Amino acid sequence: MASSRLDWAAVTDLRSAASAAFALSRADLERLVRIPSVSADPKADDHVRASAEAVAGLARDAGAASVQLLSVPGGAPAVVAHWPAPEGQPTVLLYAHHDVQPTGDLDDWTSPPFEPAERGGRLFGREAGVIAHITALRVFGGRPPVGVTLFVEGEEEIGSPTFLPFLEKHRDDLAADVIVVADSTNWTIDTPALTTSLRGLVDCAVTVSVLDHSVHSGMFGGPVLDALTSLCRLVATLHDDNGDVAVPGLVERKADEIDYPEARFRAEAGVLDGVELAGTGSIGDRLWTKPAISVLGMDTTRTSEAANVLVHTAKAKISMRLAPGQDPDEAMAALKAHLEANAPFGARVTVIDGARGWPCELDTSAPAYDAARKAFTEAFGQAPVEVGLGGSIPFIAEFAEVFPSAVVLVTGVEDPDSRAHGVDESLHLGQFEKVCLAETLLLAGLGA
Repeated sequence: MASSRLDWAAVTDLRSAASAAFALSRADLERLVRIPSVSADPKADDHVRASAEAVAGLARDAGAASVQLLSVPGGAPAVVAHWPAPEGQPTVLLYAHHDVQPTGDLDDWTSPPFEPAERGGRLFGREAGVIAHITALRVFGGRPPVGVTLFVEGEEEIGSPTFLPFLEKHRDDLAADVIVVADSTNWTIDTPALTTSLRGLVDCAVTVSVLDHSVHSGMFGGPVLDALTSLCRLVATLHDDNGDVAVPGLVERKADEIDYPEARFRAEAGVLDGVELAGTGSIGDRLWTKPAISVLGMDTTRTSEAANVLVHTAKAKISMRLAPGQDPDEAMAALKAHLEANAPFGARVTVIDGARGWPCELDTSAPAYDAARKAFTEAFGQAPVEVGLGGSIPFIAEFAEVFPSAVVLVTGVEDPDSRAHGVDESLHLGQFEKVCLAETLLLAGLGA
């Protein structure tokens, strides 16, 4: 399609054009999957740049009037491309990222993570969501019905540490009326979702010390609890007997009613038979609008190297997800105070602050949301479900801070079986084609 102005009567034409564009985009998706752009690995810097250059090439092929690779000091390269707005039309910023997570143990993968493989209608490999944007732009032959800025960063998988400085430096290049963040999940492969709230995040490293050096467990064990046992007792205070977070003073509330049966959650999460779910309230409450605490790892003696000694010090990384409305600084202070106040038997507890990310709750009353609902309904044959997200995308709050008048839409390219960030990550190809069509229809709707 080359017309610069389309309306909803053109849905049939757009559907055909999007289907034709998807065939080319499937090959481009596989090409991006083959680039091991792991932003957490300093040795992969060349691959991260290669993925940025590949995305820049795709933007040029999709008719961008200008394409730049930009960065700020210490940051990874980002792609910023522009399709100018027709007279009187809004500008839409399409966000994605071109970096990916580390693979973990390669032996755990059914097929190599950077060698795309199709099985059962799914494409396995580390995912590259930018292709949804590229497909929609191709449909319009370089002349979308609205202005488009494509912004594809290269450090989302490490928490976007230079995101806010990047926004502030390139504010004029990125200014938009609507921001579409294609970085969430759909409700099922057949039912789309618009994410309307996200939890925030704080994490910290807590070290427990009980001795100035390790000593013989038989000679000194009993009067002194080793540091690892003490650390275990400390982290056990983070939850009450129901499994709810026990840190006082944190924000929590009820989630909007949604049909999310416990059996479905157990199946999607892979909960083992006999393991009870923790916490109180609905599944939505526990996933989206209440805090959650996890111990992500511990530094202590490996079991294969353990001797009969009392470990003198042990360390854990603790992550806490925050409900919408929670100030991260206040949450970090509450977590730190709880850990220090619950030091077992007077153990020395040291807490080092880590990452912080704001939660957010999006206003869904803007006309852009009506256009999104219509676009996804047309593409999927079902109206989108409005859901929260238990994960954190802190830069969405930063978008809102820098561009307070912009409407932010968070859409999904994944589904509950995608195993995002995990072993055997995959993309359901049938659903992904619908996502590409939905974004095409969204641009048309915003232009109408």
